[in-house]
Amino acid sequence: MRPSRRRAAIAVAAVAVLAASGCAESERDEGGNAAVKDSLVFGVAGDPKVLDPSFASDGESLRVARQIFETLVRPEEGGTKPSPGLAESWTPDAAGTTWTFKLRSGVKFHDGTDFNAEAVCVNFDRWYNSAGLMQSPDVTPYWQDVMGGFAKNESAELPPSLFKSCAAKDATTVDLTFTRVSSKIPSALMLPSFSIHSPAALKQYEASTVAGTADDIKYPSYALEHPTGTGPFKFKTWDLPNKSLTIERNDAYWGDKAKLKTVIFKTISDENARKQALRSGDIQGYDLVGPADVEPLKTEGFNVLTRPAFNILYLAINQKGNPALAKPEVRQAISYAINRQALVDSKLPPGAKVASQFLPDTVEGWNADVKKYDYNVEEAKKLLAAAGASNLKLKFHYPTEVTRPYMPNPKDLFELVSADLKAVGIEVEAIPLKWSPDYLNAVTSGSAHDLHFLGWTGDYGDAYNFIGTMFDRQKDEWGFNNPALFAQFKDADTTADQAARVEKYKALNAAIAEFAPGVPISHSPPAIVFGKGLTGITPSPLTDERFVGATFS
Repeated sequence: MRPSRRRAAIAVAAVAVLAASGCAESERDEGGNAAVKDSLVFGVAGDPKVLDPSFASDGESLRVARQIFETLVRPEEGGTKPSPGLAESWTPDAAGTTWTFKLRSGVKFHDGTDFNAEAVCVNFDRWYNSAGLMQSPDVTPYWQDVMGGFAKNESAELPPSLFKSCAAKDATTVDLTFTRVSSKIPSALMLPSFSIHSPAALKQYEASTVAGTADDIKYPSYALEHPTGTGPFKFKTWDLPNKSLTIERNDAYWGDKAKLKTVIFKTISDENARKQALRSGDIQGYDLVGPADVEPLKTEGFNVLTRPAFNILYLAINQKGNPALAKPEVRQAISYAINRQALVDSKLPPGAKVASQFLPDTVEGWNADVKKYDYNVEEAKKLLAAAGASNLKLKFHYPTEVTRPYMPNPKDLFELVSADLKAVGIEVEAIPLKWSPDYLNAVTSGSAHDLHFLGWTGDYGDAYNFIGTMFDRQKDEWGFNNPALFAQFKDADTTADQAARVEKYKALNAAIAEFAPGVPISHSPPAIVFGKGLTGITPSPLTDERFVGATFS
């Protein structure tokens, strides 16, 4: 899940007032749970950006989308591998470019219309034929990450589209054809951005009519008031003044029905306020539990669920920000200068570990033999001197008003890392910026940034989703152009044989470590907490928690 140019534009709210959400208040029992057991109020760190996941990249928009919409392929419960969703099975042809999906029958959209192969093609054709502002990376980020360009690219910077065509063979059989073999298919189709929408609702509410400018996007009413999927919950209301969004049970759902009648997402941007709201019973759960709060909340009897670590926190080095940073010796010196173990031990949750590369060791393609940068002040000073950069001055951006799964407290992390850099002679200018939009805009465009924190939570269990997303093309975040490296990525992505592709990923990880475009810092297991007696939710490494099974005991 992305935090990028594009990606994680979470509209972080001011500290929310713990007032009525617009739905009827439930009485509270002494255990902090609602006495009426059919409603869950879940505290979130920020407002959703948009309710059409085609346009979403932030965690809060995608959290809501996962309850309302479904995809052809979905992640296995609590894991990262593809499993049946709206498609019961899928098979590639001999060339590996056309995939046939067998669809579930008897599925209805929330507006009562039929889900079928034709509906699937309406959705893919909508994305593929995006035009105007919909070709902005800020509007269709995941389509561009996965598929590249469109039927008619309006910018020379857009690559050819990976997607080619969709054909409905019969009501429950659909062929998706791609221009080449890709490691992304079918796994990337698990992304909420590839959720299947009601064609009737898309047409009625002019879902592709995106107006405004890239700096001031105006979404259509479908994306704000009428999201229409097939999921176990339906959209009910979005009360922006009271910072609450309500979904309700879909009683016509094709699978196991939700046990709760309603789920309310309540924006409470301050972490301590979320914790106090849980303890008082105003909410019955929240995400991104502070590392220091995990054990106390467990001791108090709350249901704290720890996700498997499937993320990366990194220090990005922008090679255009300062000419010295284009020298590999300087980037390697920065890598040696940072005491990552001390950072993990003091500032990250239990179970966090130091990263040696830009993907977790649970993903195939991780390479135990990459170049290591163990903490070494003298080696850092030596490399800086050899590069003529002993008096280096760098602008160091870090975000405010945000908590991310891989970055619990950005200011604390900045202070530790900046002290390490000063110890080897690097002068640091601190530049704190509000997460959205200021920070994200600053560090993913232009060349004003030298160093910055960012991270990534994997979308699916393939190495390309980590390292390819970051390094397979020229990007403003990193500020380098390396055609040889980009060609190596293209070769790996188009390798059909899984075992051979894994070996190419290992080689890529070794090349990236030597090139040192940034410093992989850590992998963290983020925690999510629910009220006493609330069960039925499985923690997901992809943050793909489904509320359909949630129940109060």
